[in-house]
Amino acid sequence: MPRRLTFIHAADLHIGAPFRGLRALSPEWADRLCEAIPEAYDRLIDAAVARAVDFVVIAGDVFDEARASYADYLRFFKGIERLGEAGVRAYLCTGNHDPYAQWQQDFFALPANATMFAADKPSFALFERAGEPLCVLGGRGYPNKVWPADRDIAEGLTRASAEVALGPRAVEAPFGVGVLHTGLDLDPAKAPASPVRLRAAGFDYWALGHIHQRFVDNPENPRLVFSGCIQGRDVKETGPRGVSLVTLEEGAPNRVEFIPTASVAWQRCAVDVGECASLPAVADAVMRAQFAASSTAQCEEMISRITLEGATPLHDVLARPGVMEDLRATLNEARPDFFVDALVDKTTRPLDRDALRAEGMFPAAVLSAAQTLRATHDEQVGFLQEEFLRRGVPMPRGVTADLDSLIDEAEDLVLDLLVQEGDR
Repeated sequence: MPRRLTFIHAADLHIGAPFRGLRALSPEWADRLCEAIPEAYDRLIDAAVARAVDFVVIAGDVFDEARASYADYLRFFKGIERLGEAGVRAYLCTGNHDPYAQWQQDFFALPANATMFAADKPSFALFERAGEPLCVLGGRGYPNKVWPADRDIAEGLTRASAEVALGPRAVEAPFGVGVLHTGLDLDPAKAPASPVRLRAAGFDYWALGHIHQRFVDNPENPRLVFSGCIQGRDVKETGPRGVSLVTLEEGAPNRVEFIPTASVAWQRCAVDVGECASLPAVADAVMRAQFAASSTAQCEEMISRITLEGATPLHDVLARPGVMEDLRATLNEARPDFFVDALVDKTTRPLDRDALRAEGMFPAAVLSAAQTLRATHDEQVGFLQEEFLRRGVPMPRGVTADLDSLIDEAEDLVLDLLVQEGDR
């Protein structure tokens, strides 16, 4: 009968994150998110116990700061102790937010069911079930110093090295799991590692941390996986957040199942208000968009950043001082489980472009210039690349793909200013 191993891969817990930016807007929601992160950690532990997994891997950034509070320590250790009571082991490494030296200085002893991988060199562990060697684990925590960009943090982390370090019984284990807090090749500034090196290291699965976005290298047989953070901390971390339930089985592809853990979702919503005839209608459109977003976020509570779009007669009304903030306050009062952290006006005044072209004035020249830019897309990309190179600044990744939308946005902005000036 094929042997099987199941474990939960988690990373980037960030227990103790202070949410300073949000606190300036809403102390209540900042407090709510301070609760949401340990709640997400508790869900991680609940999932491991309920599924009776063999072990849990936490790939770094357990805490948000190098010197976490005593209360945060206790919350984390109680979770590990709960795993121990259920017969579940834990393997962890440090991340760039909780460097190894502080763990050594500040932490009381880890529970007996927990193993922390060293940060100054590769280290290894052997997991046994009922006395049978089942999995070799190799890992390395994030070092205290800045890691050289030309040095691979996975150097020395191989199945062969593990077998030498652990002895003959490690050779009998059918599975191998690597654990790293690394930027891989996605963030070369933070302890980079070569995906090619990892795939050639002899491990079946790499449990990675640091990249907060969930990433699976091959859905058919995942081997390099970032589980993402367990609870979004800002509007850059939108959508469902959670951990990975991993199943390794002899003779079968790896399987990874997403388990949501977040209780508060962050979302970005673009709302077309072109058909809205009044501000209450705008508020209603935004509310409908929030409900639609929450239905896919697997959370009942949500913080959203709303951008109003579309050509609307309400454009001038929305531009009046205080109107957008009053509208945001109205939305936040309507649903206590939704919070709009920012309401951005990207609407435009309805414009008759054919009439503007016929006038032959400045607006017509703007329309003609924009049309020329769209027709010479490749030439404009080349021009932008040269300008960025000349200034020694890397060109943002999305510029090429978004060039047409940037031209549209510029056209709308200039026309709006010209028409507004003409109305005075």
